[in-house]
Amino acid sequence: MNKATAKPISIIVHADNATDSLSKKQLIDLYMGRYVAFPDNQSAQPLDTLTPEGLKSTFYKRLVNMPLSRVNAYWSRVRFTGRATPPETYSDEQMVLNFIAENPNAIGYVFSDALTKQQKQKVKVILELYE
Repeated sequence: MNKATAKPISIIVHADNATDSLSKKQLIDLYMGRYVAFPDNQSAQPLDTLTPEGLKSTFYKRLVNMPLSRVNAYWSRVRFTGRATPPETYSDEQMVLNFIAENPNAIGYVFSDALTKQQKQKVKVILELYE
């Protein structure tokens, strides 16, 4: 087992977002394009991240138990039908954290150990995914 797969992943939203928690099913619905809003009907903007290495693939493995190649194939089909758009992708965790700190509708994920005390004032963890 590599180190990336052992670390918990925090699902985060803006500190002022009305959502305090999500079920795994609700998170799947948001990240797989079935829903575009939080439980209170506030619009949701899911974000993906490219680095650190292994975060995105570990996130989808834990979320939907699919390798990234299958998730990408799924989005290719869904995008073709025009029914939904995939999460916006940012290059690293810090960009995701900054975007969420500025946007109440954003939702994203980071390795839990990436959250500093200062960042925890601007974002809140609404779910953690473990192996």
